[in-house]
Amino acid sequence: MPQLRGPDELYGELFELVQKRHLFSDSKTFVDATPRTDVATILSAFADVDHDNSDEIMSFVCDHFSLPADSDAPAELAEIPAIRDRIAQLWDILSRAPDHVDPNSSLIELPRPYIIPGGRFREIYYWDSYFTMLGLAESGRIDAIEDMVENFAYLIDQIGFIPNGNRTYFCTRSQPPFFVLMVELLAEAREDETILYKYSPQLQSEYDFWMTGADSLRERGDATQRVVKVGDGFLNRYWDDSDKPRQESFAEDYEHAANSGRDKHDYYRNIRAACESGWDFSSRWLDESERLRSIRTTEILPVDLNALLYQLELCLAKCYAEFNPELADRFTSRAAYRKRQLQTLFFDDDEGFFFDLNINNLQRSPVRSLAAAYPLFLNIASSDQATRVVARIQSELLAPGGWVTNLNSSGQQWDRPNGWAPLQWIVFQGFCNYGFVAEAELGASRWVADNIDIYKRTGRLLEKYDVEHTDALATGGEYAVQDGFGWTNGVLLRLMNHLGL
Repeated sequence: MPQLRGPDELYGELFELVQKRHLFSDSKTFVDATPRTDVATILSAFADVDHDNSDEIMSFVCDHFSLPADSDAPAELAEIPAIRDRIAQLWDILSRAPDHVDPNSSLIELPRPYIIPGGRFREIYYWDSYFTMLGLAESGRIDAIEDMVENFAYLIDQIGFIPNGNRTYFCTRSQPPFFVLMVELLAEAREDETILYKYSPQLQSEYDFWMTGADSLRERGDATQRVVKVGDGFLNRYWDDSDKPRQESFAEDYEHAANSGRDKHDYYRNIRAACESGWDFSSRWLDESERLRSIRTTEILPVDLNALLYQLELCLAKCYAEFNPELADRFTSRAAYRKRQLQTLFFDDDEGFFFDLNINNLQRSPVRSLAAAYPLFLNIASSDQATRVVARIQSELLAPGGWVTNLNSSGQQWDRPNGWAPLQWIVFQGFCNYGFVAEAELGASRWVADNIDIYKRTGRLLEKYDVEHTDALATGGEYAVQDGFGWTNGVLLRLMNHLGL
């Protein structure tokens, strides 16, 4: 494993000058560049550059770094093939061989082949990969699923957790803990339950990462890193171990923090924590629904994160059952505790819906979002709760092109009017788990139809969709909508097969 210092540490003033002066339209470009020589040589040469001359700095960077392509998106199509054929092509287009990279590059080597999301996302991403794997399973590419599971196990062994992506600048945060579901998917595809036991050390390590510091919490409401003391047990939040601007969005964070009117380090931490959530960004994390400066991700206990950790606790209990009954009982107890909290604290009986919680007073968030489907997806909700959540989602969040992420039109990409492939799958499978197949198929058919229509018109399979205005492309976020796209391909293929399309 190479050193894990990010570009900000390696290049210091050079890094800050490039980013603060917006020498590249996308701040991710420079941090993904590969140096042509060692760091010491680059910094020595940079001492002779006029630091006040942006053109000279840009010329220096181009001479001393190999810049990534503007986009790794698929090339424009002369003719648009059938959508299933296109997805099959994209598995190969988005595939990457095992890495052998310059030790000064920000890319972290992986021992097995993997599939990237596409576009500006040139590396493997954690939670994206589960939804990509759903499509790989439909395509019979089980070896590819195993390769990716092995890569994530490798990252856990080498780093202690799965970072946001295999870049050094992502190594202060993770993403929603889907590794347990990846392992379960592989075990199902191989029809081999021993796979769960094979990866139990890595599953335990991931759990330890999310629970780091729990033993130090004594009083109810105490919090450290990703864990919070609630009642007689623990719940979890998103976090980031750094309180500096994101390296891949340095200029944006630096400028927004300066205009936020709040402590800049607190702002950076909360922006980064939202990136760990995968919902970057959403009014779920905002005090004021249209103001990013009000972001407070670390003050929220998210329903989706705690549902995923419940699943991890259940799986670990199963793994330990035969050879360590005492440990199995401990995880069974923790899962039961977390389930009780999800069914009570997170569920509003008057609203008939699951909500995030504020860690300071355990009050429920006012934001009604598709995160409420996670307790259905992971079979945590009671039958009555599921019935009421389905009714709410269908009456308020079902749009012409699928399920809309939430009801807030904030301009953030994880808000209305956008719909996202992972959430379509979470809702669809959650509904099916409780017998609401017709409702599940109604939303899924709208999502599939929207995807197919845009594909026929543009030849593109996109990262996100405007599900309220199906003739328009999605907007919002820090970058243009990306083409490719791993999780869209996976969920779309899975749903088309289910629907017989």
